Amino acid sequence: MRSMWMLVAAFMFASMGVLVKLGAVYFSSTELVFYRSLFGVWMTYLIIRYHRLSVRTPHWKIHCWRGITGLVSLLMFFYCLTQLPLATAISLNYTWPLFVALFSTLILKEHIHWPLIWAIVLGFVGVILLLRPTLPDDHWVASLLGIGSGFFAGIAYINVKQLGNLGESEWHVVFYFTLISTLITGVWLLFTTFSPITWHGLMLLLSIGMTATLAQLAMTRAYHRGITLVVTSLGYSTVLFASLWGILLWNEALSPVAWLGMGLIIAGGSVSGILSFKLAPAVAQK
Repeated sequence: MRSMWMLVAAFMFASMGVLVKLGAVYFSSTELVFYRSLFGVWMTYLIIRYHRLSVRTPHWKIHCWRGITGLVSLLMFFYCLTQLPLATAISLNYTWPLFVALFSTLILKEHIHWPLIWAIVLGFVGVILLLRPTLPDDHWVASLLGIGSGFFAGIAYINVKQLGNLGESEWHVVFYFTLISTLITGVWLLFTTFSPITWHGLMLLLSIGMTATLAQLAMTRAYHRGITLVVTSLGYSTVLFASLWGILLWNEALSPVAWLGMGLIIAGGSVSGILSFKLAPAVAQK
């Protein structure tokens, strides 16, 4: 059940993607990352102080790696969202579960459970059927950045798992990630420019910050307490939620093949959820 926190994160991430797409009319991708991180760092700091926890950490090196790789991924992804169709941008970013599955074996030395591997493959087939992305010839740079965002996101998620194994709370993981992102993008914007903020733009920024922070907390808890490959499989549901947002907001019509893809995504997540109960005792002994 602990891996199911990824479903909460997936819904929030999909909602954030929609808001970023809407916010691109008013702000650059760097500005969107800055305001999203600024909201998150203050929110998590207040929560940490409320629980009377110290912000100090002995694992600052891993936090730095997680912060930098996560920020690079986020900048690439936000830029991709502003340049490409939403479905294409999300599908390119969602190469990250494949990288996580690879890194969890190479870096974390986790034992490969083939039923979980096949569940991830099943979900990835669903993503292909659902989105069937086409890369515009004049947006090849944005397309490559979308894949790059998946690569760096995979590294960042492995760092989250490592921090969880070291006993770091999800509050500290999200706090340091948003702090590093805020500082780096803030310094960058000081040497470039800030766009004027309208009332509508402010509402979008606050919504992006809230959904992103909640998604980060839920995702961090999932990787802390769940099984890496199970959480990875459930992460595919972000595509499902994004597709549903498209239907509700833009009346996007889905083909029978797309509905089949959604079914495969749900099936992959369900199978991995069932298997997590069987594998939980073995993982708990590690």
